[in-house]
Amino acid sequence: MHTNENGKHEAVIGLEVHVQLLTKTKIFCSCKNEFGHLPNTLSCPVCLGLPGSLPVFNKEVLKLVIKIALALNCEISNLMKFDRKNYFYPDLPKNYQISQYDLPVAKNGFLEIASEGKAKNIRIRRVHLEEDAGKLVHDDNRTGDSFVDFNRTGTPLAEIVSEPDIFSPEQAYDFLKGLKNTLLYIDVSDCNMEEGSLRCDANVSVRKIGEKKLGTKVEVKNMNSFKAVKSALEYEIKRQIDILNAGNAIAQETRLWDADKQKTFGMRSKEETEDYRYFPEPDLVPFNISSLYINDIQKTLPELPSQKTERFITKYGLDKKTTDFIISDKYMADFFEQCVALCGDSKKVANWISGSIAMEMNSRNVDFLMLTIRPEQIADLINLVDSQTISATTAKKVFSEMLETKELPSLIVDSKKLGQVSGEAELSAIIDNVLNRNEKSITDYLAGKQQAFSFLIGQVMKETSGKANPQVVSKILMQKIKNKKAGKNE
Repeated sequence: MHTNENGKHEAVIGLEVHVQLLTKTKIFCSCKNEFGHLPNTLSCPVCLGLPGSLPVFNKEVLKLVIKIALALNCEISNLMKFDRKNYFYPDLPKNYQISQYDLPVAKNGFLEIASEGKAKNIRIRRVHLEEDAGKLVHDDNRTGDSFVDFNRTGTPLAEIVSEPDIFSPEQAYDFLKGLKNTLLYIDVSDCNMEEGSLRCDANVSVRKIGEKKLGTKVEVKNMNSFKAVKSALEYEIKRQIDILNAGNAIAQETRLWDADKQKTFGMRSKEETEDYRYFPEPDLVPFNISSLYINDIQKTLPELPSQKTERFITKYGLDKKTTDFIISDKYMADFFEQCVALCGDSKKVANWISGSIAMEMNSRNVDFLMLTIRPEQIADLINLVDSQTISATTAKKVFSEMLETKELPSLIVDSKKLGQVSGEAELSAIIDNVLNRNEKSITDYLAGKQQAFSFLIGQVMKETSGKANPQVVSKILMQKIKNKKAGKNE
């Protein structure tokens, strides 16, 4: 649990995640559901709520949201009903949003996550559908004007609301990673936070440890990455605890996260449900969802992360920690299996992914896909080492070169003449030179100092720019030292 320094308070967090669904058209009209077009080129009378326009529900949206509900172990309603959520905002042309209020498409689910070294179920309160609003574009640097782009209006959204089962920013971060991965596995969204297809708001409160009643809830918005969610929660929890320790009351409000200043600031007092004046959407008739339809969708679900974890451990003999890391990214898990299919060695592929590839992701602060590595490249690297064409040390250098040039490792080895020196005649001459220059190391080794032998191997590797085959070097070096001890002439 996330507590303050004196341990008197704890945080309680619930998350609201908005997911744009991967459909060709919008939720209630035939406008394209695509990102990146010129402003206001993907809108129509239905998007804009013009008089006489009527919404028509996109059946593909229903299919995708049911996939989400099944993947999150939810109870799915057999009655589909939409409601109007009334509020004014410049990017909401109708002054209302078609959403779901008292009858969400799904409820009472859970997502199992691994967080802080333990498995934990985060309950899902509800999953409901709604249409997205437009987007305000602020020209802060020139005129100071604001513009509205209605391209996003009517984009299908699934809102996933967790129960307040999260007790630290770390757990919130891990829940979001697990949820994103699940959504990617079932192919319902691209989950691109930079493009706004995955957005998260957090409801956070603090209370004295041991109390059951929740504290005053504050909603935090404007977080455009999982790390931003974590940072915003850390700041907001401390802010609320400081207020309580000073003997003051926390105001129920909506606050925005300022990533530059690393702090939240007040936006408006928090609306209550009645402020939205929900009522049934008159232009969309409620309809039944048959159990047969739900079962048919269930059959189309791909292997989920939890199922893949069990299979990877059983089939490939990987440990749980390595498996969890590989499974944590759908594209990385697919990449792993493609590599294994090419080279046949799951352990070595896993070592490359959890080793050099993971380090590159961390140092560059990028996702796996952004490294743009091809399965045949890693398979080629493994084969080069297995065939003793290059050493493991050289393989790491080739890997770094491969990331920059995108070439196959074998081509890099050939062009830069990085092939391993394994010829005994060539190595024998090099070793003779090393031994002649390091008589004391020979004496030290014969006196029982094992590190002297390692030093001699290192000198040979230095002479060959790391290209000598260590096993062959060790074998020849050992024999030559034995011969010197025995006083033999070579």
